[in-house]
Amino acid sequence: MTCLAITACKQVNVDFTYSPAAPRAGQTVTFSNLSSSGEEWNWTFGSGATSTLKSPTYVYRQPGTYKVTLQVDGKSSRSATKEITIYDTVPTFTCDAKEFTVYTDYTFKAVVYNPYNYDVSYEWGFPLNTPYVSFPDTSARLDGSSIKVHFTKAMDDAPIWLTVVLNGDTTHIEQSFNVQDRATNAVLFRTPQGDYRQRIFGTYAEMLLPASDDRSDSLLKAEQDTIQRYNNYVVSIDSLKSAFPGIQGFRIASRKIYYRANGLWVAHLDGSDRVQIDTATCKAMTLDTKDNRIYWANKEGVWYMPFVGSGNNQFVTIPVRLNTLKDVIKIAADAEKR
Repeated sequence: MTCLAITACKQVNVDFTYSPAAPRAGQTVTFSNLSSSGEEWNWTFGSGATSTLKSPTYVYRQPGTYKVTLQVDGKSSRSATKEITIYDTVPTFTCDAKEFTVYTDYTFKAVVYNPYNYDVSYEWGFPLNTPYVSFPDTSARLDGSSIKVHFTKAMDDAPIWLTVVLNGDTTHIEQSFNVQDRATNAVLFRTPQGDYRQRIFGTYAEMLLPASDDRSDSLLKAEQDTIQRYNNYVVSIDSLKSAFPGIQGFRIASRKIYYRANGLWVAHLDGSDRVQIDTATCKAMTLDTKDNRIYWANKEGVWYMPFVGSGNNQFVTIPVRLNTLKDVIKIAADAEKR
């Protein structure tokens, strides 16, 4: 007779609570471990402090929102994380970031001690004519208690203001932040009036700036869209005229051809699945293979979109206008971060 023993692995439920529900800075917070089993406990309190007690206590010295994690028996699969907001008797606001750079979104959150749910309102402010862009933090409650900001220029002591009205009492808070510049790639433009550049920060771009350095000049002089080496072959407009009637300029990337011919088009290299991107006359174009974007100019300015990703060249994104620069005759991508 054969005996078969089957041992089921018991799932460990990891959970915890804390009290009081709305703790203040300097107040002792008690964490209650509700895990179903376990022998070793590792707590991180989000402030750099840790504990190995089963149900520890901790005192936060600064207001803010912290992420608390409990890990059971040293296994990452057995862990739970919760946010805890530490209040102060005086309203303030915080940001998770410690360092700030241009064209990066930062979320600032009001920290207001309001255990009795009094009426409260928030008004954020910035100095006039300063390089800020702000918009509501749609990932949180739309009550104005948090806001997203990015800075369009490096500066020292960039102030942000918050006015809180709680149960009729008004508190004005001001904090300052040092914003650093950061290097990134750029797009260059040549017009009869001069050369320009814009640095690209993901979905953001800085304002147009004159481009008078030697590197910009050499890249723009070398830029052309009438001939290209692709897969060890030299491809020219003359070799493409039969498959692409009216072609004036082209670029090839990711086995697709983007070309100018009474507008802007994309197609497979054999001319199949031809799709028009822009009906307006295209004056100049280039491909940025670093960011997988196509840039082109028409009478309304310079536009861009990601490379077409679908097999039949149908759009998965729509064009976005980068600037309103007129009479662009050349566009070049500068992949060197600066």
